[in-house]
Amino acid sequence: MDLTGIDPEVAPSGPGCVECELSGGWWVHLRRCAQCGHVGCCDTSPMQHATKHHIESGHPVVQSFEPGEDWFWDYVLDAVISGPRLADPQHHPVAQDVPGPEDRMPPDWEKYLN
Repeated sequence: MDLTGIDPEVAPSGPGCVECELSGGWWVHLRRCAQCGHVGCCDTSPMQHATKHHIESGHPVVQSFEPGEDWFWDYVLDAVISGPRLADPQHHPVAQDVPGPEDRMPPDWEKYLN
């Protein structure tokens, strides 16, 4: 297994998208950088912070940070890849709203999806 861009020992940065938490934004789903642990929002989310993190950092691989999902995405290969188990936690808290956080969701949130 090629571990380029993957550090299994690094914990996730937190339970939600780093940039959305700082700005008061919201997300649809979360992705975790497999190299540094940065948690960002998916490409369906309005701000697409996980992909922006890849572009700015050069870190090539993310893993889903959703309960019940363990797939990896390689931005360079533009493909799903296999990867090792990463440091816990494996996903955001199960009780956390999706999309969310609920208190930040605009009533017409669906029109902002990508």
